[in-house]
Amino acid sequence: MDKRIFSERDICTKYITPALVAAGWNITTQIREEVSFTKGRIIVRGKMVSRGEGKRADYILSAKPNIPIAIIEAKDNKQPVGGGMQQALGYSETLDIPFVFSSNGDGFVFHDRTGTSYEVERTLGMDEFPSPEELWHRYKVWKGLTDVEEKIALQDYHDDGSGKEPRYYQVNAINKTMEAIAKGKDRVLLVMATGTGKTYTAFQIIWRFRNAFPGKRVLFLADRNVLIDQTMINDFRPFSGKMAKLSTQSKTIERPDGTKESVPLALDKKRRIDSSYEIYLGLYQAITGPNESQKIYREFSKDFFDLIIIDECHRGSASADSAWREILDHFSSAVQIGLTATPKETEYASNIDYFGAPVYSYTLKQGIRDGFLAPYKVIKVHIDRDVQGYRPEKGQLDRDGEEVEDRIYNAKDFDRTVVLDDRTKLVAKKVTEFLRESGDPMAKTIVFCVDQEHAARMRQALINENADLVAKNARYVMRITGNDKEGIDQLGNFIDPEASYPVIVTTSKLLSTGVDAQTCRLIVLDREVGSMTEFKQIVGRGTRVHEDTRKLFFTLMDFRGASSHFADPDFDGEPVQIYQPGPDDPVTPPDETPTNNDDASIPEDIGENETVLIDPRNENLTGDTSTGPRPKVYIDGVGADIVAERVEYLDENGKLVTESLRDYTRKAMRQRFTSLDDFLRRWKQTERKNTLIEELAEEGLPLDVIADELGLDLDPFDLICHIAFDAKPLTRKERAENVKKRDVFTKYGPQARAVLEALLEKYSDDGVISIDDPKILKINPFSGMGTEVELIRAFGKKPDYIRAVHEMQAALYEESA
Repeated sequence: MDKRIFSERDICTKYITPALVAAGWNITTQIREEVSFTKGRIIVRGKMVSRGEGKRADYILSAKPNIPIAIIEAKDNKQPVGGGMQQALGYSETLDIPFVFSSNGDGFVFHDRTGTSYEVERTLGMDEFPSPEELWHRYKVWKGLTDVEEKIALQDYHDDGSGKEPRYYQVNAINKTMEAIAKGKDRVLLVMATGTGKTYTAFQIIWRFRNAFPGKRVLFLADRNVLIDQTMINDFRPFSGKMAKLSTQSKTIERPDGTKESVPLALDKKRRIDSSYEIYLGLYQAITGPNESQKIYREFSKDFFDLIIIDECHRGSASADSAWREILDHFSSAVQIGLTATPKETEYASNIDYFGAPVYSYTLKQGIRDGFLAPYKVIKVHIDRDVQGYRPEKGQLDRDGEEVEDRIYNAKDFDRTVVLDDRTKLVAKKVTEFLRESGDPMAKTIVFCVDQEHAARMRQALINENADLVAKNARYVMRITGNDKEGIDQLGNFIDPEASYPVIVTTSKLLSTGVDAQTCRLIVLDREVGSMTEFKQIVGRGTRVHEDTRKLFFTLMDFRGASSHFADPDFDGEPVQIYQPGPDDPVTPPDETPTNNDDASIPEDIGENETVLIDPRNENLTGDTSTGPRPKVYIDGVGADIVAERVEYLDENGKLVTESLRDYTRKAMRQRFTSLDDFLRRWKQTERKNTLIEELAEEGLPLDVIADELGLDLDPFDLICHIAFDAKPLTRKERAENVKKRDVFTKYGPQARAVLEALLEKYSDDGVISIDDPKILKINPFSGMGTEVELIRAFGKKPDYIRAVHEMQAALYEESA
C-alpha cells in the first residue's frame, strides 16, 4: 500500500513504533508518544486572554522514566525523511536531549548533539534504529560517567501514583543536579524563576539522593516559617514520619483538601534536639544567632548531615559573614545545593562564588513563553511631588508644630524621613480606582510600602477609600508585617485561593519573597526597589497561574519608578504592556488590542490553534464590590497630583507594540518646534530656561521623567536636540569644560569668578537648569562662600548677577546655538 495516503499518526503507529520495539525499546517504560511539554503561552490583548498552542514532541525515549535521551519528530510520507529535523532540534535544545531523530516511515535521520560521533548527522534504515543500550552507552561516554556514577544518576523518581509528573525544566534541573553529585560536585546552584516549583524540584532531588545513598540525612533551610510549613504538608509529604521541623513551636496546618495536620518538631521546650529523624527543616534564624546559646546547629556533629538544600539562597548565603554561611561552613562536608530565582553577584556578595555557576537555569522569560508563568501589565503612575520634588514654604510647620527643615525633598525622602499625607491618600485612591474600574474589587492585592509604619498609614488610607467594602468585612484591607501578629495570622487566608479575605494587604518586606500567593492579581510598588534581586522576587509574587480562579495574568502598579529595572539587561521577563495614565485618564489600561506588534510570535488576531480563556464580549465582568531611625516629619495639606504621562506597550520580549516614549516625544517636540533652528532660536531668546522646561511639562512632556525612562543622562537642551532632531548630544561636563576653555569669566573679580565657577560645577554635576535663581546661593557650596547678599554684591547689583548668569548660560549652548 502507498505510504503517502497515511496520516502522520498512521506513520507512527504502523512504522515508527514497530521499529522502536524491534530495536529493543520498552513500549511501557521507555517510549512516550505525543508528549506535550509546554502549556502554551498566555496571550493578553486588552481584556481578551487566550492560550497559544503548546509544544508537543511526537516521541520521547528515556533510559528510565524522566531520564530522556532521545527525541523523534514524525512526518507523513509526503515529506522527506529529515523533514522534521529542524523542529526536533529546537525541541531537543529545550528538553536538553542529546539524540535527535526525524522519520517519515521510510527511514530515520539521526543527529548526534554530543559531538562524539564521526558524523553529526546520518541516515538510517527503519531496521537500523539504535537500541537503548547503544544510546545509553553513547550518553555515558559523552557525560564521562563511570559505573558507580551511572548508578547515582539513574536513581528512580518518586511516583505517588496520581499521574503527577515533573515538568520538563524540573526534570532538567533534577537530572543535572544528580549528575553533578554523581561526578563528585558538592556545591550546586539551581536558578529557577519564582513560581516554577523549586521545592518540588528539591523534593525529587532529596528522594533520588537518599535512594542512591540510603540512610543519609538531609537539612532543608529557609528563612520564612510559612515556607517550611507549606513544604512539609505539600511537596515533602511523602517523607512523613522521617522529617521534623527544628522548632519548639507546635503548629497545626490545614491542607488543601481541608484536613488538618500537626507539624512534627525536632526540638523540645528546652531546645534539646531529637536526632532520630532523617530529614530536618529549619529557619536559619531559629538555629543560629549572635549569641552562642542560639547556635543550635552546633549541637549536631559536623558530619551529621550529608545533604543541605538552601531555599532562596540569594537572601543570606551569598555573603561570607552571613548566618547562612556560618551554618554551611559548620557542615562543610555535606553536599550543599542552593536554590534561587535570582543569582546574586555583587561586589559584596556572591552565591555564584560560593556554589559555582548554575548547573541549570530556567528564567522568568522562559516560564512566560512556555505558559507556566503569568504575563503581566505595568501601570506607571508619576506623582508631581515625586517628579518635581517638594520644598516647604518659609515657616512651614509639621503636624507637631515644628518648623520643617528648608530643603528639597524627593521620592527617596517620602515616607522615609518626611510624610506627605496627601500623597499616601492619592496612592490609595489610585489603587482603589484600578480595582473598581477593572471590575474586580475582590482581586487579591499586595501593596509594598517603605516600612511598617508606612504600611500602617497605607492600610488606613485604603480603608477610608473602601469604606463600603470594609463595612462588609473588616478584613478587606489588612497590614501584614513582621510586628503585626493579627496580620501574620491572616497570611494563610490571603494566599489561600478558597479564602475571600483579606483582599488588599499592605506590607514592607515580609511578602517580597517565598510566599506562594497564587491568586495575587495586583502588585503595587510604593517604595523604591534598588536591588534587581528584590525586584525579581516582588514580580514573582504575581507570576503564578491559577486557572481555577482564572488568574491568568497580573498587573504591576508602580508609583516609585521601580519598573525602570525592566530596562536592565539582568532582567529576563519583560511586560506585555506598559500604561502611563495622565491626570484625566482612567487608571486601567485601554481595552483595545495593541497594534504595530513587532513580535511575530504574538499575532494581532486570535489564531486557529489558540484557546480563548477569557472573552469580555461574552461575559459580565463587573465583580463584587522604639528606638531606631530619626522620627519622621509629618506634613499635612500640601497636596499631590498625577503628572501628565503617555501610554507605552511592550511585548514579552520588550519589543515595541505601539508607540515608544522616544517616538512620542519626537513627534510632540516637532509639533511644537518646526525645526532645529526654530528650537535653537526659542532657547536662545528665553532668558529663564526653566520657563521653557515648565511649559513642556504642562503639555505632557516632563523632560526629567522622559530622560529617566529612556536612560539618558542629558541636559534638557541636549535631550530635545537629540530626540527630536537627531543632533549629537554633549554631556553636561563637556559643555562646562568648553566654557572653561573659553575663559569667559576674566572680566569679573575673584569672588564673582568663584561663584560662576561653582555654578558651572553645580550644572556639570547635578544638571541644575535653574542656576539663574538667586535662591541657589543659599545652599552648598555657596553658603560657605558668603551670604546671598554678599555674593550678589560681588557682581554689583542683583540685575548684574542675573545678567552674568545668563551670559554663562548662553556660553554653555554657544556652539549649538
